[in-house]
Amino acid sequence: MNVSSRALVANEAVEAQIFELLARRAPGASICPSEVARALVSAPSDWRALMPKVREVAQELALRRRLLVTRKGDRVDAMDRGGPIRLALPFEKERK
Repeated sequence: MNVSSRALVANEAVEAQIFELLARRAPGASICPSEVARALVSAPSDWRALMPKVREVAQELALRRRLLVTRKGDRVDAMDRGGPIRLALPFEKERK
């Protein structure tokens, strides 16, 4: 997958994969965005090209309070630089 072929993976597919992976985890657990990208590509080496789209979708979900995006336990913007992020379901009180 090259950079231009990112468009072949729909935002809805990324969103569905995020929530599918989170559903497999214990309550309160998080996932790495690379897990999402790796699950959506057929060739193991193609996942990096999908990472910007995964981060974009994660940020959209965070803005709608459907997802928590954290770095070292602190809430962050998924599009900000600064190191690895984690994705988790928000606690019930944060969804409101």
